[in-house]
Amino acid sequence: MGMTVPADSLPNSSPFAGLELLSTAVILLDERLQIRYVNPAAENLFAVSQRLLVGSQLGQLLGKPIELMAALEKALHNRWSYTGYNISVGRSAEDTLHLDCTVTPVDGASARLLLEFRPIDQLLKAAREERLLEQQQTSRELIRNLAHEIKNPLGGIRGSAQLLEHELQSLVNAPQLKEYTQVIISESDRLQDLMHRLLSSHRMMQPAQVNVHDVLEHVRRLIHAEYGGVRVRRDYDTSLPEITGDREQLIQAILNIARNAAQAMDGKGEILFRTRSLRQATLAKRRYRLAVELQVIDNGPGIPAAIREKIFYPLVSGREGGSGLGLTLAQSFVHQHHGTIEVDSRPGRTCFSLLLPLQNSDKRQGEQQ
Repeated sequence: MGMTVPADSLPNSSPFAGLELLSTAVILLDERLQIRYVNPAAENLFAVSQRLLVGSQLGQLLGKPIELMAALEKALHNRWSYTGYNISVGRSAEDTLHLDCTVTPVDGASARLLLEFRPIDQLLKAAREERLLEQQQTSRELIRNLAHEIKNPLGGIRGSAQLLEHELQSLVNAPQLKEYTQVIISESDRLQDLMHRLLSSHRMMQPAQVNVHDVLEHVRRLIHAEYGGVRVRRDYDTSLPEITGDREQLIQAILNIARNAAQAMDGKGEILFRTRSLRQATLAKRRYRLAVELQVIDNGPGIPAAIREKIFYPLVSGREGGSGLGLTLAQSFVHQHHGTIEVDSRPGRTCFSLLLPLQNSDKRQGEQQ
């Protein structure tokens, strides 16, 4: 049996409120397999605007995969639903998409078939991200508990070393012994600082209206001051509105990424800060109408393959002497903003992409309207 598409959700009568918000790519066809509607997710998937697609034949967009075209004919004549897996369609001469497609008969003023497309690589990516996130959360919780257990004994060690140093003042060889107590105190301070950093990612956010470009400019000045041989270029979308976030957390997250890049390049190279807006973005399993994409791109040697999959794990570092906490904290801060962070790296180009919501999620917007 087919499903009914209300007349007020067909072309020329409404903005397809329901279909507009879907993360799934949706196309509506008439009985001649002409495209009647394309939702924003489908525009993004096929990299073509609805204005150019409406009125054209489906074959102009997808070519004519034999299995899919046969299923469309059966769905029209027999009113059967159909799901095809791993269908290859050419988005361009160099780009082939591998999709799962569900065909559903519908009853509407001009629509007869509803096609839902789900990219296989995106499904695999989502499952992988969810698995990695669970592993990283478990690792962070373990490290956090260890930090709590270590923090208190450290305070006792440091205090005892100070008392011992005071008692040694009257001894003849006090200067040499004092040197030993100073080592104990300084190393205790270093470990306490490490524990503080491990626990700082769990502090409560202080949300306010934040201009992401002000944040980037602040980080840019810090990098210039610390690494004079690193050139920081900018490619900003100046039309981006402010977001709701914790300014200090965002500065720290981006600074950690940019500092890692500068250190990987031995203080000589180029970093690019880039911002863009994205429509209909899914972040942390929630759909948003608009999001900001913030990229930190460097031309350094790239992340070693051995740690690429674990780069956000606590205490994992590709640099000798590194604490392995910078990217862990960056990821924690981004997640607290309901965002996501991804990395793509190869020799000569490493790109960290931060996605942050610009508006409330569609679910919450719908509740407010």
